[in-house]
Amino acid sequence: MQNFTTNAINLKSYNLSETDKIVVMYSKEKGIIKGVAKGVKKTTSKLGGRMDMLIANRLLMRQGKNLNTICQAESLNTFKNTRKDMDKLFYSIYCSEIVNCFGVENDPNSEEIYELLYKTLDAISMSKNKTELLMAVIKFQLKITHIAGYSLELESCVCCGGVLDKDNIYFSSKDGGTICKECRKNEFKSVKLHYKIRDFLNTLLQLDFDTKTRYDELATEKICDFCFNLLKQHVEQFAPKKIKSGQILEMTR
Repeated sequence: MQNFTTNAINLKSYNLSETDKIVVMYSKEKGIIKGVAKGVKKTTSKLGGRMDMLIANRLLMRQGKNLNTICQAESLNTFKNTRKDMDKLFYSIYCSEIVNCFGVENDPNSEEIYELLYKTLDAISMSKNKTELLMAVIKFQLKITHIAGYSLELESCVCCGGVLDKDNIYFSSKDGGTICKECRKNEFKSVKLHYKIRDFLNTLLQLDFDTKTRYDELATEKICDFCFNLLKQHVEQFAPKKIKSGQILEMTR
């Protein structure tokens, strides 16, 4: 059996026995991984709280035939402010569930997805208000779907490829982006989109997560909430599994 080290963020866990549990994580090098945390439910466990959900660790793991074993864990970030605020907690769970949904074992995009989730959870934890929190989640939604191959089309009509009239732009989660007035006739569930909001989303999609734009100052909670809901529909449209935490967010809003 070989040992290996990796950085990983805890996504969820479930009981294996009275003292052990299996932790599902997203790792920087290997994508989705699972590990047995032996004796973690004992008060004397050295792993202890490091195996809680939404914690980033540097791990030493022993590779097994069926399941790996977590030997050591050093906390990199506990995102401690998240646990003091229900909004931060629910949105963090939402983002982690999306990664668990789209992520795979030996993911070729593992480093990019790990860094995106880490930065998102950190930004949520450090956010000073609801607008900053939502900005972080919107960036995450845009970029995780882009990495997964379901990037939004925001510059032309996703149906006919035509140029968009800025006064008649519509958003269709079913089609994966913006559609024109003519194509909208066949998509009754589309939502009219102000060209400034289209430009806002397109700017965030094109730039790195950490890049600050004028929208960081101009965006309001109302605009961010509207954009979050649009992108939530987009994520759900292409997600391979149901995003359960999305329903919880709807009930708590």
